Amino acid sequence: MKKSALICLAVSLAVMVTALIMSLCGYGINFGLDFAGGLILKYEMGQPFDTGLVEKTLKETGIEECTVSVSGEEGTTMQARIPSLGSEDEIQLLQAALEEKLLAQYPQMETDTATASYVGPVAGRTLVRNAVFSVLLAAALMLIYIAFRFDFASGVAAVAGLVHDVLVMLSFMVIFRNFIQMNSSFIAAMLTIVGYSINNTIVIFDRIRENRKKPASSGMTRSQIADLSVQESLGRTINTTLTTLVTIVSLYVLGVSAIREFSLPIIIGILAGVYSANLINGYVWAAFEDWRLGKRK
Repeated sequence: MKKSALICLAVSLAVMVTALIMSLCGYGINFGLDFAGGLILKYEMGQPFDTGLVEKTLKETGIEECTVSVSGEEGTTMQARIPSLGSEDEIQLLQAALEEKLLAQYPQMETDTATASYVGPVAGRTLVRNAVFSVLLAAALMLIYIAFRFDFASGVAAVAGLVHDVLVMLSFMVIFRNFIQMNSSFIAAMLTIVGYSINNTIVIFDRIRENRKKPASSGMTRSQIADLSVQESLGRTINTTLTTLVTIVSLYVLGVSAIREFSLPIIIGILAGVYSANLINGYVWAAFEDWRLGKRK
């Protein structure tokens, strides 16, 4: 395998090992309320409201960790998710303090119909299990399709790149645990990146297949063909990646916390996908093909 590809693999491995060591030392993924469970407070506000203002009010009452969202057909229902407070008295005190502050801003807020319910982490575990199954199923089907459409070595390299991108996303969730929590939005981001990453890889593998058929490539090694194919696809890769990143970074900078929980993993996944598609996957294909043909001889 080309030396630069080995260096890139070593960098990815270093990131994954760092995340593994942090997890073993008790600094693993910072699971949010979707996975750890928590208390859900629901109020009918009677008018459109500012989720940022509600979050600020909750923090003033002593709740540092919270997620506020809008629901209802008219977008006037407020739903706040906070860690479980334990006793009924603590919940009642929180509700009283919250209602007092919010009524000053939203006098049409209905306090009589408010609900407080506890959600356990079972739903989160089910979501993770389904997400893992979805990724494994997608990887298996992609391997079959790419092996049929291109060759088996391309399928192996593409799936290896897909697994690499998912592991890098998980590793950065550990490394950035002080900045972001893992909630259900991360699962959506991960599944999005699976499709985005495989698309970049397929474009380069298509160029590899075309270049292998050209008479000018008859004297080139497979690593050189991969090099040429990456260079020919570089303009397309830069344009599509920058276009996507501008949108996602804008969402991260300007969006609320719930949007940031989705956009940051997307940013990491896009960069990891471009990194693996251009610097690793093609050379994994070349190395696997050289090994397979050498073994056959």
